[in-house]
Amino acid sequence: MTKKVTFLALATAVCFAGCQEQNKETEADNATEPVRAGNTQIVDLTHSFSEETVYWVTAKEFELEVVAKGQTDNGYYYSANNFATAEHGGTHIDAPIHFAEGRHTVEEIPLEKLIGEAIKVDVSKNALNNPDYLVSVEDFLEWEKKEGKQIPDGSIVLLHTGFASYYPDKVRYMGTSLRGFEAVKLLHFPGLDPEAATWLVKNRNIKSIGIDTPSIDYGQSKDFQSHVILLSENIPAFENLTNLDQLPSKGFEVVALPMKIKEGTGAPLRAVAILKN
Repeated sequence: MTKKVTFLALATAVCFAGCQEQNKETEADNATEPVRAGNTQIVDLTHSFSEETVYWVTAKEFELEVVAKGQTDNGYYYSANNFATAEHGGTHIDAPIHFAEGRHTVEEIPLEKLIGEAIKVDVSKNALNNPDYLVSVEDFLEWEKKEGKQIPDGSIVLLHTGFASYYPDKVRYMGTSLRGFEAVKLLHFPGLDPEAATWLVKNRNIKSIGIDTPSIDYGQSKDFQSHVILLSENIPAFENLTNLDQLPSKGFEVVALPMKIKEGTGAPLRAVAILKN
């Protein structure tokens, strides 16, 4: 019963915030301040999708086609667009099937893995000075030492590298603005050390994981072992998050709902954090 009430409260807060945002005359691409919704604050963790959206160097970039925009002959305004995009780009989810045969596709991911209590591990002081930084077991142990407890069971773990501050500058954010297979070797951005991914799987019970870079594996990865380790355990990954600097280290909840693509290996994601007052 408690879980049902919590999910309802989360949904209500998100809906309330959405209505507030729609009433604004203008809206920044990424909110710089949390949205107040009753006794909660909501932080948007999602980059807007546009021609500036950062995609993997071999993936199809976002395209928006205007179908209609303006007054009709019948006297009312009407607008509609078509869009086309790869599954993996901008703020999105990696479904476990992306790197693990027989694991969850997008529509199979249980909702409880996408909604719940979350923590933030802040490695930005080290990562911003080292684009090849690997989030380590020591980083998780340091979080636990500082907080005086283990990462709680069932947590959504967010990794804050600070790289969202470079978005959408591809050179600073990814290491290159070039595209194609030859550009892969030029990628430089922080990620999760496979040893740390293994440690999380073996020693902690997490629902899902997210990061404010293009990939849960660092840019120079050749074998994407952090993906393989986590996704093999049906732990989905959220990539290209933003505004993690606005979150505390604990005491908040995350709602990360992807487009429900049948047999999808990934999907655009709308993720928000709900801070408790």
